Amino acid sequence: MGEQPEVTAQILETVRRFVDREVMPVASRYEHADEYPQPLVDRMKELGLFGATIPAEYGGLGLDYSTYARIVEELCRGWMSLSGVLNTHLMFAFHLVHHGTPAQKARWLPRMATGEERAGFCLTEPHAGSDTQAIRTTAVRRGDHYVVNGTKMFITNAQTATVFSLLAKTDPTADPPHRGISMFAAPKGPGLSVSRHLDKLGYRGIETCEVVFEDYVVPAEHLIGGREGVGLKIALAGLEVGRINIAARAVGVAQAAFDDAIRYAQERRAFGKPICEHQAIQLKLADMATKIEAARLLVRQAAAMKDRGERCDLEAGMAKLFASEICQEVALEAMRILGGYGYVKEFRVERYYRDAPLMIIGEGTNEIQRLVIARGLLQRHRI
Repeated sequence: MGEQPEVTAQILETVRRFVDREVMPVASRYEHADEYPQPLVDRMKELGLFGATIPAEYGGLGLDYSTYARIVEELCRGWMSLSGVLNTHLMFAFHLVHHGTPAQKARWLPRMATGEERAGFCLTEPHAGSDTQAIRTTAVRRGDHYVVNGTKMFITNAQTATVFSLLAKTDPTADPPHRGISMFAAPKGPGLSVSRHLDKLGYRGIETCEVVFEDYVVPAEHLIGGREGVGLKIALAGLEVGRINIAARAVGVAQAAFDDAIRYAQERRAFGKPICEHQAIQLKLADMATKIEAARLLVRQAAAMKDRGERCDLEAGMAKLFASEICQEVALEAMRILGGYGYVKEFRVERYYRDAPLMIIGEGTNEIQRLVIARGLLQRHRI
């Protein structure tokens, strides 16, 4: 992967026009109604975004993660929920590209690139989020297939996905537990049901659901990695992509909040002059812009490392941690600059404020990110 600068610029400009002309005028309506934005999703298919990081040999755009991160940032400048349509879809593509068998790649990747097949990621469970090794969903081998039982929670794209990356325990007695965790490509079918849609504070317009497996049968040939016990390792490599996505989302939302705030600050007058001429507002704007740029650079560093094939759990964790925290700060500062108008649904700032906490929680809470970062630092600086 790796694009020519002019190709990257053309792709980003196309996404930017899509956001400005088609997303921003309608995002609030879909978001307030918690309505799935099918017309926008169809346009994302036409633009090839469902195949953004899927190799060209399978019909995708073959973009590197540096370009993908910038696409996510642009989408989230318009509406953060749209990036969720792509995130777990392309995480599953990552699992297949790097660990799938030739048959698995041939079956799913071309149809995923067009959006004909849509993917989700069944990892989190009602009692196991950050502690992934504590999952209880089981997959029991029965001849040439496995029988799966368990419940997954907070599954994005659950209703629209046609196939999932599924993490399950094939050996519940393994010590350490991660050696008993395997990953499957799990198409929708009998025994797999979406049991409920969760009503959320933000991140609306996209489904987040509970998914139940009851004697669900998955062929043994769908085992990703070709053997049992490597599922968690594969999942963690994919989560680096997910955390880059979440960090880029946070940058996009923060940028949108800043854009609205600085525009309003130049239009709103108080005490005889635009409020942007008051030092108190200028200090806020300076801090907001500086934090956004710092977060953006962290995201690009992590994405560049991923493109080089380097392990980037530390850098992706730093990017996700910092970007999500400053996103919440910037959204609140934007609300303060707009005053009462920032608190009403007529303006977009209240949406940014509701969307921001998702990035603090998603793809591992920030408390877990700090532990990941600290562990990585100690490994790098071991004496």
